[in-house]
Order: sequence, then structure tokens, then C-alpha cells
Amino acid sequence: MLWAAAGVVALGFLIALEIAARRYGMPGPITTQAREVIFPPKSGFLLYASMALMMVVLTWRERLIAAGVAIGIDIVFLLVRWAADVRVTEGHPFGSGALWVILGYAVIAITRRRGRERVLLLKGVGLGLLLVAGRKTGDAWLLITSKTRPAVLDQYVATADHALGDPSWLVGRMVEATGPIGAHVLDYVYVQLALAAVVIALYQLRDVAVERRFPRHHLVRTFLVIGLVGPAIYMIFPVVGPVFAYGTGAFGTGGGHWAVANLWPDTPPPIHTPHQMPFDEFTPRNCMPSLHTAWATAIFLHSRKGPRILRFAGAFWLIATLGATLGFGYHYGADLVAGVVFTLTIEAGLRSLERGWDRSGTQLVIYGATVFAALLLSYRYLPVEMARHPWVFGPLLILAMTSVVHGYVRTTKLWEPTVAPVRQPEPQPEPA
Repeated sequence: MLWAAAGVVALGFLIALEIAARRYGMPGPITTQAREVIFPPKSGFLLYASMALMMVVLTWRERLIAAGVAIGIDIVFLLVRWAADVRVTEGHPFGSGALWVILGYAVIAITRRRGRERVLLLKGVGLGLLLVAGRKTGDAWLLITSKTRPAVLDQYVATADHALGDPSWLVGRMVEATGPIGAHVLDYVYVQLALAAVVIALYQLRDVAVERRFPRHHLVRTFLVIGLVGPAIYMIFPVVGPVFAYGTGAFGTGGGHWAVANLWPDTPPPIHTPHQMPFDEFTPRNCMPSLHTAWATAIFLHSRKGPRILRFAGAFWLIATLGATLGFGYHYGADLVAGVVFTLTIEAGLRSLERGWDRSGTQLVIYGATVFAALLLSYRYLPVEMARHPWVFGPLLILAMTSVVHGYVRTTKLWEPTVAPVRQPEPQPEPA
């Protein structure tokens, strides 16, 4: 019943976003996903990653068959487009086959499976479709932020960012100095964040086909909640990012005549009284908090219990994502601080929900939410003071974030099961 209720809520949310997007003359998440059954998908890699998540409930024989069918369908689509001389100018030429397989297994679950096997297969299908729906939902959210928030708060965040030393300007110049190689590596990491998440999730869900049940908590849950709650903050605190608000750089298109000046990444903005500034109707207001930082932090957290190569990959993805978000001018340093606090608070709440709420979990969630709210309020109402006293407010921002990190680590360690040492039997005296 819980899964059914979650499905109803998700469907209602998608319908609401579909209606909202159509009010602005754009297709919503349901329409764009339905088109990808036939037309080239926006991200073929994401569809195959979603199919891989769905296949955790299948046997190895069924997985091989499903993968073969998906590839075969994509080959048929390619041949038909080639015969009809249709060129793919937008999206990927493959990926529809994976979507067909996911939908096919939904039909199989309803018509051919019974009892627990039906429920397990439907959960697998739902997991795969939720990853795809999350991407489409995010696209719709970004459209809505650009249409409903004509003014942005970039000047407030840029002024407050002086307390952290203007990291976006610093890292932006560093990325420019590395040339095209460094930029391409960071761009790949930034774009393929979902692929890294799927790798970690597949490791966490590797035993589902054997145990015939899902673990109570895994990375996909955290990813979806971050993607659901984060855009709501965008509506409260709309920010477009330094490369758009402060001109164009080597890797960005810039804000054109909407930008304050052409300053990024060479010249940090001067300290002055900030004010809201109007901006265009198509650039997403998706900076505060940095959800790429939030998702990369979640990947790092969930990779800690994996083998060494996964732990290394999780740390690399976090560091590279932080470098990309700053180095491409997509985020301010203040966005990243808020993103880390945001993720730890959500992760603490989900883990508390999994194990049962207690005093430590409740306190951690309340504390994280309080620090996050304090960060947003300080960026909005104290930016000039923060910029004029960087040696005071800079350490305070880092200390606030570090306190949440420390609280999360300390609290979750208390939640870990302890293994009591085996008591050795006392030696018995030898008989006389």
C-alpha cells in the first residue's frame, strides 16, 4: 500500500507539472517521456541506466534477454531512420529500446506474475521509471523557475561569496589554465552524474534478485528526494549563477545584455549594496542550493561502505563535481556550502525514517534544517556585512557546514550495529 500511495502521489505530481508546463507553451514531463518511445530520446545513457536499475530484480538469464531485446529494438529504429533518411539532430539515436523493455516488463508483471513476484517486478519497473521521471520532472521545474521568477538574487549571493574568497572566480581561472583537456574531463563528470549514481545504486541493490526484496534505504531514494525538494528552494531563492549574471567565460554562454557586467572569471564583482535584478525567461534559476553538489555528496556518502574502488570513485566524483560547478561558473561557493548541508539533512531524515525516529535523528534533522535556513537568510540579508568582514563570516560559514558534517558522522556512527566480542570459555581444571 505504501508503494501504491507513493505511485499515486508521483503520478499526481507529474500531472500537475504537465499542466503547469503547458501553460507556458512547453510540453511537460509526461509528454516528453511518451515521445521517447518513438522519437530519439534526450539521454539514451539515462534510459539504459534506468533499465539496469530495473534489472536488479531479474535473474541473469532474464537480464541478458532484456539487454539483447533493448539493443535489438534500437538497431531496428536506427535502420528505419536510415531507410527513411531521417537524421537525428537532437537527442541520442539510441535509448528507446531500453524504455520499451521497461514498459514491457510492466505488462509482464501485471499479466504473467502473481503475488510477491508481481510486487517485486513492479518495484523494479517503478525504480527504473522513477529515475527517468526524475530527470523529466527536473527539466519541467527548471522551465517553471525561469518563467515564474523574473528577478534573480545573484548580486546578494555574489556579494556574500566574498566571505569565501570568490571561489568561482578562482577555480574558473584554474580551469581555463588547464585548457580543453581539463575542461572536457570536468564536463564529462558534471554531465554523467546520474551514471555514477547508478553504479553505486547497482552495488547497493546487487542482492535484490537473490533475497527477493529491496533494502530499506539506498541511493536512489536520496537522489529522488533531493530532486523533489531542491527545486522548491529555487522558487524561494532564484539564482542563475556567475557565468550568466556576470558575463561570459570560456565555457559558458553568458547572460548577454541581462548580465551585470562581463566580469567572470577574471574580475570579482565589487562590493556594493545588492539588489534584485531582472533576467531572461529561459535561463533556469537553479543555483541555490547546488543540487549537483548535493547529489555528488550523496554519491560520496553511499560509496563509503563499498569496496575500495567505489570509495575512490565516490571521492573523485565529489571533488570533480565541486571543481566543475565552480570552474564553469554555474555556481557560487555559497551554493556549495548550502548544498552539502541540504544533502546531509535529507540523508539524516531518510535514515531516521528507515530505522525509526529517535532523539538523535530528530535533533540532527532539526539542526541541519536550522543551519540551512540560517545560510539562506544570511545570504539574503547580511551579504554586505559578510563581504566587508570575510575573516569573520568566511570561517563561520565553513564552521556551520562542518558542524553539520560532524553531527551527521557522530550520529550515524551511533546507529551502526556493534559487534560484541565472543566470550571465550573459561579453562576447566584437569581432573586429578
